[in-house]
Amino acid sequence: MSNNDIPASGAAGGNNGAGHRRERDGRAANTHLSNSLNTGALPPMTTGRSYTGGFDFEEMIISLRELFTHDRQIASQSDNRRCGICYLYFIANDLHYREEEGFYVCLNCERALGKQHLPMVRRQQK
Repeated sequence: MSNNDIPASGAAGGNNGAGHRRERDGRAANTHLSNSLNTGALPPMTTGRSYTGGFDFEEMIISLRELFTHDRQIASQSDNRRCGICYLYFIANDLHYREEEGFYVCLNCERALGKQHLPMVRRQQK
C-alpha cells in the first residue's frame, strides 16, 4: 500500500501531504478553463484597441489634457486663485471665499457642497 492510496487526513496525517498534492494538481490541470469562472481573476489583457463599450478612454485623456492646459494658462496669470476643492485655478472673481472653512470654492464645487461644511487642515489666504 502506498501513501497515495491513503485518504488525505490533513497535515497531521501520515501521507506526507499526498492528498493535498493531488488536489493542487487537479486545480492546476483546470487552468485551461476560463480564469473568471474558476478564480474570479480578470481575463488576460490584449494589446489591441478592440474595446466596444460606451466609454471612450482616449477621449477622456484628451479632455483632461485640455483641462490641465487651460488650468496652467489661468494659473500663470496674476491674481488668480485655486479652488480649495477641485484645485483648479480660476479668475478671482469667479470664486467665493468660505469664511468659516477658510478656502475659495468655484461655482461647480459650491453647488456640489451645498450647505455642507468641509473643514480644512490649512486655511487659504484671502
